[in-house]
Amino acid sequence: MTGSSADGTHDRVTADLDAALPPGEVGDHEVHGADRTGVAVVSADYADPSGRWPRSAAFGYGFSASRARVAAHAELAEEMLLSRRLRELEPVRGSYTDLRAARGDDRVADPVSLVLPAGTAYDPDRPRWWLPTTRWRTGEEVLVPAEFAAPYPVDIDWQPADERLITVITNGCGAGDTVERAVGHGLGELLQRDGNTTAFRAMDRGIVIDTAGVSDPETCRLLDHLADVGVTVTAKLASTDFGVTVLHVVGHDTDPEDAPHPIAVTACGEAAHADREAALQKALLEFCAARVRKLVAHADLDAVRPLMDADYWERELARPPHAEERRAFEAMADWVGRTATELRDLLAPTVLSHRGTVAFTDLPHTPGLDDPGAVLDDLLARLDGFDVLTVVADTGAAAAVKVIVPGLEAETMSYGRIGARGVERLLARGSTLAGLGEPPHAGAAPVALTAEGRERLGGSAWLDRAAVDRTVGELYPLYREPGRHALARADAGEPVDLR
Repeated sequence: MTGSSADGTHDRVTADLDAALPPGEVGDHEVHGADRTGVAVVSADYADPSGRWPRSAAFGYGFSASRARVAAHAELAEEMLLSRRLRELEPVRGSYTDLRAARGDDRVADPVSLVLPAGTAYDPDRPRWWLPTTRWRTGEEVLVPAEFAAPYPVDIDWQPADERLITVITNGCGAGDTVERAVGHGLGELLQRDGNTTAFRAMDRGIVIDTAGVSDPETCRLLDHLADVGVTVTAKLASTDFGVTVLHVVGHDTDPEDAPHPIAVTACGEAAHADREAALQKALLEFCAARVRKLVAHADLDAVRPLMDADYWERELARPPHAEERRAFEAMADWVGRTATELRDLLAPTVLSHRGTVAFTDLPHTPGLDDPGAVLDDLLARLDGFDVLTVVADTGAAAAVKVIVPGLEAETMSYGRIGARGVERLLARGSTLAGLGEPPHAGAAPVALTAEGRERLGGSAWLDRAAVDRTVGELYPLYREPGRHALARADAGEPVDLR
């Protein structure tokens, strides 16, 4: 496909995505001029002047601006289509015990199987709110606690916050021109987060990937370009569970003074794919985009205002900032006050560490997964034995999903969520963050385990949540960031609700 025909196809896809949104105002801006990586980055945003639908903003990236625009508008569709779909679902009230008895053992997800924070006081007899999902392989309806079905708290603002078993997160969301593409996207993200959960950021294993064997010409050209413009790039391996390459790309400006903003030094791109070439390319592009994304999201208004037009700022400033997690807000406020050298030094012992090397050509590789259906079939086969539950919003021309896979893990280092597989991985590393038996000291909390998990581990287990917090320490903004412009708007005098 030629450049002009590809751009035309991308423009049509973008128009279809926008047409699927609730009524409102949509805009986008090319913001890659803020950096020198050569990767196209587009910021897209949506606003509903009536206030019925939440404000949404997203970034997309690619080798061309038209690809980046599709990706950014797909992110908008992902959020807004799911928000609308969740308003259509009928909540169910009841306890796990009662609903299971009424509907059948396999029609209600065991909350423990969904991986809870260590120390959670879960009571299967306590009534709570549930939402219906669809079992992908069979089409059966399965209830899950509402907080697992929603990507954002605003989508379930009718649910008492103190009833939620977890912090509501977007993990497992996907969008595309078909439901199959969206589900494949969501499964890929779940595997990415599962493989990363205790293997990068503060828990980075320091395994650097030797990229000498990379064969994709676009990836090779980008690697060469980044070296030429003084951006040092490091690809690192997190895991190869399920035969999938889970990796991340980090880096820094060779001369710290060349950073577009000091916060760009903390950029990271992540990926999980059965095709190692696809995984590296996605993570590398995301790393480049993250350098710009972090600048736009967290730099002061004087630095960011020229990147977007007056219409954008009218949409943005028409509503007050969202409530923010206090820990993330205050930690990022500290980071944006540091120099690029100071941030690079902070990341050196973990994120930028090099303790071992693996050849790129030794990573798992299943080529030929270019078709969305082939990607989905491959992932489902790798997850044989794992249930795949979905919330689907399908307009015909665009689709968004949230995928939930009981047993896959995430958010151990940010929110203390962990199950049997997570305990096994920490023990295999010789980590003292987790152990078997009852919690041995203050700060350690029992891991919520299913019967299968207890059998797998040979009994109970614990996670030292106090030690987890100490391990993360100053690196918390790598796990959780405040919303776009929250710091800048607070610095300009607007009140921000910190929780």
